[in-house]
Amino acid sequence: MRHLHSGRKLSRRRGHRKAMLANLAASLIIHGKVRTTDAKAKEVRPFVERMVTFAKRGDLHARRIVLSRLRDSIAVKKLFDELGPRYSDRFGGYTRILKLGFRPGDNSPVSMIEFVGEEVTSKTTKKSKAKKSKTPKKPVISPETSEEVKIEGTARVEETKDDTGEVIADTSADETSGTEDADTEKNKEEIKAEALEETVESETSTDQPEEDTEKKSADKDNQDKPE
Repeated sequence: MRHLHSGRKLSRRRGHRKAMLANLAASLIIHGKVRTTDAKAKEVRPFVERMVTFAKRGDLHARRIVLSRLRDSIAVKKLFDELGPRYSDRFGGYTRILKLGFRPGDNSPVSMIEFVGEEVTSKTTKKSKAKKSKTPKKPVISPETSEEVKIEGTARVEETKDDTGEVIADTSADETSGTEDADTEKNKEEIKAEALEETVESETSTDQPEEDTEKKSADKDNQDKPE
């Protein structure tokens, strides 16, 4: 019987087994979850939870102990900066193991080990990304100067921006609109005058032939009278 011999050998020697557990623990800390066999997940779980307990202490001695066992500075930094403060009010049970079935090929049981509370953070990040994608994009405006033309009826108002960002309205557009209105009124008056002249000429042209016919009839009468 194996008295006082706890743990699984995992068909590896002592040095290989320690390196494998350190790599699994570092991957679990960096990515938040790891998919592996059932035996490896059960073996790495107490190792990782012991590292989280050191991270909750947060002192230099605990950091050096964790670095000597994990051998990954990035994982140690994330462990002490994020995971330690997150589980400061929790007394153990920082990870969970989920059964995923059996692996095709050798039919070995497969499990996924992840930190408790990891699914909440992933859902919030997905929702924030979806909200960001729905927001409309703003038009790009040059920082130095920008002009915006607004059409109201027939008048145009041009706006320019100073370096300070204040809007200044140009009166040139208003003046041009006023001159255009005056020109249109003048054109209307000229058209009316031309129309009156044409009507007068037409009336005079119709009166002239009547006078000519009267003169011709009078000349004929004078010729027919005997002397």
